[in-house]
Amino acid sequence: MGVRGGVNRMLLEALMFERSPVIFDSLAQFARHSGKCVVVKYGGHAMSDERAAECFAEDIVLMQKLGLRPVVVHGGGPQIGNMLKQLNTTSTFIDGLRVTDAATVKISEMVLCGSINKQISAAISRLGGRAVGLSGKDDNLIVAEKLVKERIGEDGHTEIVDLGFVGEPTSVNSKLLQSLLDNGIIPVIAPIATGAGGATYSVNADTAAGAVAEALKASRLLLLTDVTGVLDENMKLISSITPTSANELIKSGVIKGGMIPKVQTALQAVEGGVEGAAIVDGRVDHSVLKELFSVSGAGTLVTCDEAEFC
Repeated sequence: MGVRGGVNRMLLEALMFERSPVIFDSLAQFARHSGKCVVVKYGGHAMSDERAAECFAEDIVLMQKLGLRPVVVHGGGPQIGNMLKQLNTTSTFIDGLRVTDAATVKISEMVLCGSINKQISAAISRLGGRAVGLSGKDDNLIVAEKLVKERIGEDGHTEIVDLGFVGEPTSVNSKLLQSLLDNGIIPVIAPIATGAGGATYSVNADTAAGAVAEALKASRLLLLTDVTGVLDENMKLISSITPTSANELIKSGVIKGGMIPKVQTALQAVEGGVEGAAIVDGRVDHSVLKELFSVSGAGTLVTCDEAEFC
C-alpha cells in the first residue's frame, strides 16, 4: 500500500479521451480503487474558487466513468458564517467548532442542504455525472448524538463544554448509499444529522466523511484542505505516514493546531477499515485524481504498512 509508480496506456487513453490534464501513472493504483468506494470531503478553497470547483466536479465525474464509486461529503463553514453575519447573528468557536444554538443549526441546515448541496450535485450532473443531493436526515443516513467536548480549564481541571446542537455520528445508513452507488448515482451529502427525538445536529464535515468512509469500508478517504498536507519538523511535506508515526508527531508537537483533528479523523478511518486516508491540497487543480493515481500525489497519505496492525 502507498506505492506510487508506473505508466499504463489504458489509463492514458482514457484520460486523452476525456481531455483531462491529469496523467494516471499507476496501473496498481487504478486496480486498487477500481470498483471501490472513495469518499471525498469537499470544502475550503476547492469550494470557494470557481476554477477549483469546476476541476473538482470534473474529477468526480471522471472517477465514476473509470469505474470508481465516489461519495462526496461537503462542508460550508464560510458560507454559514456569511449567512449568520447577514442575519446579525454572532458566531462563537471553541477549538475550531462553532457553538450551535437552535437558531444557528436551522441556518446551518438551510445553507448546507438548501444551497451548497444542490450547487455541488448540479455541477456534477452538468458535466455528465448522476449526482443526488442528500442530508444526514434523509432515511436516517447519518444518526448522531450530542458531542461531549472536554477541555482543560484555567484551574487545570477538565471541564465539559456545551457546543449546543453539534453532533457526533453514531451510525451511517450504508445500505442506502450502496443502493445509490449500485445504480450509478453519486451521493452528495450535507453533514446535517438526525438524533434522538428528531433533534437536528450539525456535524463537522471531516468527521462525517470519516464516518461514511468507515461504514462503506472505502478504498480511500480524501480530506480536501487549504494546506499542502502534513509537514515535518523542517516544514516539508510528508507524502505518506503510518498511524504510529502520526501519533508520535502529534505527541511531539510537530503536528499541531487545526491539522490535529484532520489527522485524527484519518487515523480513525484507517483503524476502522478504510484502506487509506489522505489529507489533500484542494488548492491544486484536479487534486483528487492526482492523489489517487499520480506518482507524487497531492498531500499526505495515512496508511498501515505490512508491519503495522490497524
